[in-house]
Amino acid sequence: MKKRLPAYRNLSVFLIALLSMTFVLAGCGANNANQAADAGPSENAAADANSKPTSGDAGGKEIRIGYQKYGTVNILKAKGTLDKRLEAEGYNVTWTEFPGGPQLLEALNVGSIDIGHTGEAPPIFAQAAKAPLVYLAHEPASPNSEGILVPKDSKIASLADLKGKKIALNKGSNVHYLLVKALEKAGVDYNDITTVFLPPGDARVAFENGTVDAWVIWDPFLAAAQTATDGKLLTDGKDLVSNVEFYLASRKFAEANGPVIDIFKEELDKIDKWAEANQKDVAALLSPQLGIDVPSLELAANRRGYGLLPIDDSILDAQQKIADTFLSLKLIPDAIQVKDATLK
Repeated sequence: MKKRLPAYRNLSVFLIALLSMTFVLAGCGANNANQAADAGPSENAAADANSKPTSGDAGGKEIRIGYQKYGTVNILKAKGTLDKRLEAEGYNVTWTEFPGGPQLLEALNVGSIDIGHTGEAPPIFAQAAKAPLVYLAHEPASPNSEGILVPKDSKIASLADLKGKKIALNKGSNVHYLLVKALEKAGVDYNDITTVFLPPGDARVAFENGTVDAWVIWDPFLAAAQTATDGKLLTDGKDLVSNVEFYLASRKFAEANGPVIDIFKEELDKIDKWAEANQKDVAALLSPQLGIDVPSLELAANRRGYGLLPIDDSILDAQQKIADTFLSLKLIPDAIQVKDATLK
């Protein structure tokens, strides 16, 4: 991509201000309306942190888990197996849903939750903002589980056609990285598009009413939009990004609660194995929980990877490449070492 640095330099200043104050993750090109619309999540996370007891040492016997509308954690919650196992150990599990990874890690940063899951990009921004997080484990790459969607009657036929268009995405999320890589592949300057930062629910409305020209989104929201709107998939993440789901915790909690972390990972692994072999059952189980139709959830389940994997040098190297890419684009202010966000 060419002629990008000035805009990213301005973005970097904007990101630092937001991240240091409220841990609201930002990307490029946000306008004042976007900033105002996104004020809520930060305030809510801070309010939750002030109103709920801290369980960094599990002294209150409460384990607070943040989750999103995708992945194994949803199934784990719906099946109730983790709750039962931890209850037997004297713990109570509380669950809080978030619209995306940036919002979830914001809550982890301010102490509202202990454990959560996100894609690749949010932890990079979070670590750059000095959030005290650690990687616990991860799922296999699922590049087909996110993509760039355009309306069925859109004249946009290629990535190059995105030039000059309005594109909706959740700021600081995995799909932000997908958008960067997709534009890079097409030779489109990031400054030649307009980003509209919206959480998934609001982005779906904007996509359907034509306020935006394209939507960069992940499953199951991607699958639901494809099913309901017949939207055209301009590209998915294949050959562009890996799209790995990570499990993370606050460092304080992880260091003080090794046995709880072990139980969490063991139950995730069990659920992963069951889910891979029972994808129709997964869709039926999650549909009433998530408010998403069964066909959409089947589509999402069929194109994601399964199997809990440890944090090793190869996955840390992959994350480091993303961090270095963001640094080169001035999306993060300083170099980070991803390996610093691991348990020693």
